[in-house]
Formats: sequence, C-alpha cells, structure tokens
Amino acid sequence: MSADRPTPRPHRDPAVDALRAYAVAGVVLGHWLVTGLVLDAGGRLTQASPLTAMPALAPASWALQTLGLFFFTAGYASARSAARHTGPGWLTRRLRRLILPAVALLGTGAAVLLAAIVAGVPDGTLSVALRLAISPLWFLAPLLALVLLTGPLRAAVRRWGALRCAGTATAVVGAVDLATWLLPAGAGLPPVTVLAAWAVPYLLGLAHADGRWGGRRAALRLVAIGAAGLAALVTLGYPVSAVGVPGAGRSNLDPPSLLAVALAVSQVGLGLLARPALTTLLRRPLPRRLVHEVNRHAVRVYLWHQPVLVGVAVLAAHTGATLPGLHTRPDEPAWLLARLGWLPLLAVVLAVLVHRRGSVDRSAECAPPPPRVYADPRLRAARRPATLRTRRPQEVIAVRDSDPPSRGRADRQSR
Repeated sequence: MSADRPTPRPHRDPAVDALRAYAVAGVVLGHWLVTGLVLDAGGRLTQASPLTAMPALAPASWALQTLGLFFFTAGYASARSAARHTGPGWLTRRLRRLILPAVALLGTGAAVLLAAIVAGVPDGTLSVALRLAISPLWFLAPLLALVLLTGPLRAAVRRWGALRCAGTATAVVGAVDLATWLLPAGAGLPPVTVLAAWAVPYLLGLAHADGRWGGRRAALRLVAIGAAGLAALVTLGYPVSAVGVPGAGRSNLDPPSLLAVALAVSQVGLGLLARPALTTLLRRPLPRRLVHEVNRHAVRVYLWHQPVLVGVAVLAAHTGATLPGLHTRPDEPAWLLARLGWLPLLAVVLAVLVHRRGSVDRSAECAPPPPRVYADPRLRAARRPATLRTRRPQEVIAVRDSDPPSRGRADRQSR
C-alpha cells in the first residue's frame, strides 16, 4: 500500500489509544527517573539529574522521551474530531480540554504555594518546586498552535503528502540547529523549532487519520528514516541523551533538535508496526481498562505528575529523615534502584489526585468510548441481555432506522 494513498479508517483505532497511553506513561516515568531532589544540610531541596553522574543511562531516554508519540496521537485525534464535528464547535471543545486542566493546575498551585510560604518552607525548595510544577505547561503552546492550524495542515497533507510537509518542518529545525552551531554562545534565536519539530509527528498523525501511513511497508519506511537520522546525528556530535542534562552545553529538547525529530519519526514507525499486536492485546480486560483510564485523564496525568513528585519529597522531608532515592544525590546505580521503589507510591498518589479532580474527566485528547469497544465482536452477542436477544418483531422494527443491517431482518419478520 502506498504511504500517501488513503484507505478507509474505523471510527476508532485502538492502537492509537494504546500509543497515547504509552506516550503519557513514558513522559511520567522518564521525569520521575531523571529528576533527583537532593536534601541538603539546611533542609532545602535542590535539583539534580542521574544522567550527569551516569551518562551510560542516556540511551534509555530514547524509550522514555515519548513526546513525538504524544503529538502524533494528538494529530490523529484532531483530524478524527474535525471529520466528525463540522463547524467551530469541535475546536472550542478541544481547546477547553487542554486549557481548563492547566488553569486548575495554576489555581491549585498558587494556593499550595501560599500555604507553603506561610508554613515556612525554605525559599530554595519553593523555587525548585515551582519550576518543576509549571515545567509541563510548555507543551500547551505548540499543541494549541497545532490544534488551531489543523484545518490548513490537513489541506496541505492532502495536497502535497505527509512526507513533503514533514520534510519542510524538518528543514526549519535543521536550519536553526545549524545557526545554533555557527552563532556565538548566548545569541538568542526565536523558538520556532518548538512548533516546527513537533509539527512533524502531528502531520503524520493527520495523515494516519486519513488512512495514510497505515501499512507495514510505510511503517518500516518511517523506522528506517528515523533510525538513519539518529545514527547520523549522533555521529555528527549531537548529544546522545534525548532529554536535557544539567551542565551540558547542548540539549536535544530545549529547544527540540533534529535528533528529537528523528526520534519522533522512529517511534511513530515502531508504533504503527506494533498496531496488530496492540489491537489484540486490548481485547483483554486489564490492558483495555488501563488504556481507557489513561486516555480519559491524559492531560491531567501529564500536568500533575511533577507536582506529585515534589509534594511527596517535600512532605517526606518534614519528617527529618533523608530517604534514599527521594532525597539523596543521584550519583550511583543504588539511587536508581531506590527511586524505582518509590514509583508505586508516586503512581498511587497521582491516580488518587487525578480521580479526585473529577470522576468523569474530559481532558483527554479525544475521549475514548467505553472499554468494551475493543472486545472481540464474537463476545458481544453473549454479553447482550436476553431481552435484546429475543427475536420479537416490535423490538427489531424499533431499531431498524438506526441500524441499517437490521432493516432486512425487520422486514422479513413483519411480513
């Protein structure tokens, strides 16, 4: 199948829902593993990164820096939403799902900050907590811009193809990277790459929603392009880590570089290759439920995961104990093992907080249907109530206008 040849797509793609859940989980897990909070003798928390002392961990960031998949699934959701809901209403709903959780975070954060000041929390701790709490908000700017541009971008993809559009955005990122190498240190450049870099996976998501880039050959093509780009860029001297490392002179994420683009393309290709396996997996109840819950609360999970880490660390610091993996310096593998032990507690706190913010959360990119939509169709008849399985003419006639396949059955029964 040609990469840019549209084919009919179902109303929902369970594999895209699974990729969105993986993207959110990857960002959360990555931040929790690379954010060290060190408690000094004065009772203040300072930030450190295990990647500084253990650079061998840098390749692991390629699996946990999943923002490319996040923007890919956002593009898919925007295109599918625009196709189902014509007019400006769909755009208003999508913007509300992004903006309202951010406003709630800022309001709650302001109240907590005021309470911490009154409680006498050290200024250094407050500075670190504030920086980490608001750091996830940066993604709203490029995401909102891309959502607003969904209409023109879809038209461009349909006219010129996803590869040409993505190639143009990639060229912009490459030009800024080159200028960064040539200009003296400290020379400011407009942050155009924040939009251009993440436009690449977003454009691929728009194309996939129209039935393009759905075949195995197209997915392998994306993997090959991304992998070749990663190998070439690392050879040219780009940092190996997909995230920023304190003290390093160059970052692949602030602003996003060509390596971030190549990584995003590789992840999208691998995700599309895994679609059949993901679809089969989601027929099982537990994975289906987990994906459903993460998708329902995707934006809130993304926005609140860093405040949860800071809050747990600050509260634990008031006990007077220096806890391994939470307050110790991340300079040895033992710290990483200790931090892994804290992950279940952080996950439980985050889940409770997200659910308390609203039992019916509408902040996901595209609210998924009830979990049973992924079930094996052969099981649906067995789960249907007996009253609906009874072949009574009046019941079939009542639904024949909304269920075209049932019209023939209804006509036969009524004769």
